[in-house]
Amino acid sequence: MSVAQESVAVLPEKPVQGRVKCIVWDLDNTLWDGVLLEDADVTVRPSVVAHIRRLDAMGVLHSVASKNDHDTAVEKLRALGLAELFLFPQINWNAKSDSIRRIAKALNLGLDAFAFVDDQEFELAEVAHEVPEVTRVDVADLDEALAQPLFIPRFVTDESAQRRVMYQGQIARDELEGEFVGTNEEFLAGLKMAFTIAPARREDLQRAEELTVRTNQLNSTGRTYSYEELDALRDSPDHLLLVASLTDRFGSYGKIGLALVEKDEKVWRLCMMLMSCRVMSRGVGMVLLNHIMRLADEAGVALRADFVETGRNRMMQITYAFAGFREASRDGAHVVLEADLSNLQPPPPYVQLEIL
Repeated sequence: MSVAQESVAVLPEKPVQGRVKCIVWDLDNTLWDGVLLEDADVTVRPSVVAHIRRLDAMGVLHSVASKNDHDTAVEKLRALGLAELFLFPQINWNAKSDSIRRIAKALNLGLDAFAFVDDQEFELAEVAHEVPEVTRVDVADLDEALAQPLFIPRFVTDESAQRRVMYQGQIARDELEGEFVGTNEEFLAGLKMAFTIAPARREDLQRAEELTVRTNQLNSTGRTYSYEELDALRDSPDHLLLVASLTDRFGSYGKIGLALVEKDEKVWRLCMMLMSCRVMSRGVGMVLLNHIMRLADEAGVALRADFVETGRNRMMQITYAFAGFREASRDGAHVVLEADLSNLQPPPPYVQLEIL
């Protein structure tokens, strides 16, 4: 039994559809036939490239972990027209497990969201020993392995189809921020951000479900919602389901925020609010929260919010505190917060807000 077959055989029993968010590829005798440093005219494997492009269109990211000369390999990838498909490629003489850890850190993804493809049993075994959370695939078993549900996202949304491009935009932003001389507000102003808040439409719900599943650090309750649950809430006269989107001069971040409000005659309850971790440093969580506070104030009702301490969502708790929410009651990790609607804050000057 190959390493790939073994790795598929020991997958957990719980549903794992779409668990793999990034595939890390070896180069020699994997992406192409031959060893680059022995033969500059290596031949790319069309079936492998077809898999990469197919999964890229579905929102699965790709990177490289190759023991090779960096400049030679990068030049070959560029000559083949493939370089843009790979984020944070690690081409060096380090252990493959170390390269995967570096990619995971750069992408801010857990190791269990990764798969590693190689032709060498030694490399697959090294990764299995050092980072056992990573799914291993022997390239000889590639077609069979990639047909497994863990490589197939439940939904392909507008955002997932553009995920690589969005990450590349973020890389450009990070590079600009690293070189920028000035205040954080001046940097954010230069991004020319446009933030849109709108009632959820049916075509937003696949992405909305994906946000509840993927977002941890900026999720007020940690709860996930299915497409069907969100569709029922969207149609409910007693609920308000809002979706937020963000763009800047580097392109679109896509739909990055979601809020669910349960409406009553005297009290509105913010049952859930979340923001994609990709916009954590942009300050737009406060913009969405203050919009909901303003709606409650205009309706003449109080606003309370559910918050469940998950151990990972401290940043969302801080966002509520800065918006003027204070603890009203507590039951273990479940906290009810109450808003001070006399302290509404306008959007920061570096964000252009559009309400639909």
